[in-house]
Amino acid sequence: MSLLLLKSATIIDATGKHHLKKRDVLIEKGVIKKIATSLQEKGAREIELPNLHISRGWFDSSVSFGEPGYEERENISNGLRTAAFSGFTQVAVNPNTNPVTDTKAGVQFLKAKAEGNPVSLFPVGALTVRGEGKDLAELYDMYNEGAVAFGDYKNPVKNPNLLKIALQYCQNFNALVQSMPYEPQVATKGVMNEELNSTRLGLKGIPALAEELQITRDLYLLEYTGGKLHIPTISTKTGVELIRNAKKKGLNVSCSVAVANLMLTDDELEEFDTNYKLLPPLRAEADRKALIKGLKDGTIDGVTSDHDPIDIENKKTEFDHAMFGSIGLESSFGALNAVLGTELAVQALTSLKERFGVPSAALEEGSTANITLFDPEPDYAFSEKDIRSTSMNSAMLGKKLKGRAYGIYSNKKLVLNK
Repeated sequence: MSLLLLKSATIIDATGKHHLKKRDVLIEKGVIKKIATSLQEKGAREIELPNLHISRGWFDSSVSFGEPGYEERENISNGLRTAAFSGFTQVAVNPNTNPVTDTKAGVQFLKAKAEGNPVSLFPVGALTVRGEGKDLAELYDMYNEGAVAFGDYKNPVKNPNLLKIALQYCQNFNALVQSMPYEPQVATKGVMNEELNSTRLGLKGIPALAEELQITRDLYLLEYTGGKLHIPTISTKTGVELIRNAKKKGLNVSCSVAVANLMLTDDELEEFDTNYKLLPPLRAEADRKALIKGLKDGTIDGVTSDHDPIDIENKKTEFDHAMFGSIGLESSFGALNAVLGTELAVQALTSLKERFGVPSAALEEGSTANITLFDPEPDYAFSEKDIRSTSMNSAMLGKKLKGRAYGIYSNKKLVLNK
């Protein structure tokens, strides 16, 4: 469609002049042509939706789709469709596939599968060969093919010298290195947060120390080497404080938090529901509050759904043996909006774009139209009918959420929930 007219849309874009104003927005051939109080345009397709709000397109920095190798969990086509219906115009896709995305051919495969899609896919390359933590992967080749960051998904860099070399090497082409905040020798075989609840339930705990030791180590390495470091999905009060102090020292570090850790605590594990078996684990209420505070004051740079589809055979089993992970794209906005409010939720869903080198177009005349459409008001309990992913392993099932995405306009394509 060459002409599209969004009617009576409340604009959420804190950096723009139309913030919190209700406007008509005319889009022509993928570019915002005009924004005004009232517009009429002959031949334009008009979109008029109840309580329509729009913002810059949302970006998720940590999404897993399974393909290649684990298509029974999720394939790229359905994963991107799920992202679009959930309000995401851009996603960074993790390398936890089979084979692992550790070569330029792997990056090319992901980009080719997503070509022409309304949602833009940005590959995250594995930091090490096969994600095994022994030898650096083909980082420069993957970077040239379009990888936006490098990290071994959910696998910590055990060898500090390897991370040191990676941070030094990646400075040559200004690449972003990710390091999972998880010390496996401290976490051992833990399956949930180590605190009162783990003792009471008789489950092995993952102490906050496992996160905090790794963050401390990685920040010392960053201070020594320079470079750009991103610490994904922090979960503890002390972890927030460590990064806050590092930023005050001027270190080039960023971090994210998973939506589940902002909304839920380890009290959820009372019934041994494996949907709540997550990594990082759900922590205590004091940690949850510290994470929210860190997001509000800018210590935490943004949020991720940490969308990780797991097939039923690996999820519906004994708690100790179940795989870590939850899907999250479909519930992200509703959960964030319920916890943070609309303006901060939108900011959290867009603020990591620059860090990952993802385009971020303002809602202004002349800008490329990369837009999320949503209604922040509906209250509802998240249920299986709200899930579009192939896998159903959601930690948000039954939770009270607020707000729904209508869809997106991106790459000259409109996707609306039917």
